[in-house]
Amino acid sequence: MYESKLSDAGIATPVHAWPDAALPGPELTVVVPTLNEEGNIEPLIGKLRATLRDARWEVTFVDDDSRDQTRAVISRLARDDGRIRLVHRIGRRGLSSACIEGMQASTAPYVAVMDADLQHDETLLTSMLERLRNDDCDIVVGSRYVAGGDVAGWDSRRAGMSNLATRLGRFILKVQVADPMSGFFMLRRDAFEASVRSLSGMGFKILVDILASASRPLKVQELPYHFRPRLAGESKLDALVAWEYLVLLADKTIGQFIPVRFAMFAMVGLLGLGLHLLVLWLALNFGKAPFPWAQGTATGVAMVGNFTLNNWLTYRDRRLKGWRFLRGLVSFALVCGIGAVANVGLASFLVGSERSSWWFAGLAGAAMSSVWNYAVSGVFTWKAK
Repeated sequence: MYESKLSDAGIATPVHAWPDAALPGPELTVVVPTLNEEGNIEPLIGKLRATLRDARWEVTFVDDDSRDQTRAVISRLARDDGRIRLVHRIGRRGLSSACIEGMQASTAPYVAVMDADLQHDETLLTSMLERLRNDDCDIVVGSRYVAGGDVAGWDSRRAGMSNLATRLGRFILKVQVADPMSGFFMLRRDAFEASVRSLSGMGFKILVDILASASRPLKVQELPYHFRPRLAGESKLDALVAWEYLVLLADKTIGQFIPVRFAMFAMVGLLGLGLHLLVLWLALNFGKAPFPWAQGTATGVAMVGNFTLNNWLTYRDRRLKGWRFLRGLVSFALVCGIGAVANVGLASFLVGSERSSWWFAGLAGAAMSSVWNYAVSGVFTWKAK
């Protein structure tokens, strides 16, 4: 609301008049993670306005530093509609963690998650909201695998992979859900609060994470919907999505005993050891190189290989690119160099004390350097932003 007042020059200027009574906040927050979705933003907002016209709602876009005009489109629309919000993340990636940040930025009693690509049927949001208001349930899932739902247009390969992932996900869930892989759902705020401190935030499947992390079994209802083709832009699914999903499942099963990221780091280290021995053998037997040269070459190759694999897999959510990749490689080499010196020092001390066998001393040194490399590289090489 605006009113006018006369300036000293006699010109009427608008003055914002705050209402006497506070306006109620939104009842529903729709969280939409985005990455290069500029062509889908305006159509999606139009559909939300039409669908939720009788509700107090807001939409929060959580953008992972898009390189197109996604944020510019959102900002332009937000200037004319206070229900549109934007969270811009820099140095952080991942659909699940984006959804978590969006839900944490909301105070609404109900929170929905949906994709920006218009594959989810936004008209289902009103039914979801009614179920949460009136029924005894914690979360309502838009399901492709209950009667009335479908995934029309999927080829047999994608359908098969989705079916396998669904079956794997059910092993770690505390409730029975036909479509735990769904990225379209709505839940009560207290249900989110019951799981937020235990969420992994890994990969793309936030629903699996929530259901597996809740401090109590959540009451779930599923509503069918037709999974639509993407309107604009490119799919974010790639070959590593399956890997991230397996990492999430591992975190929910063994994460309470050993950090999954450390397990991945150690696995990459074992692969690096194999690469080291292979390069050393080739250099000695085919290259006829002196041992010091062959050993140095093998060490360098293994170190670059370890860094690259860790950057690609272990720290995928913090992966370094361009010049940051090169700086990270130098940092990783320095960290591992110190770890190697400590490894040799500890092993030599244990062997010299004549209280340990050579193999125990070697394992102790390797274990110590692995923990050092993991802890310190996580702080200096792949530090979280």
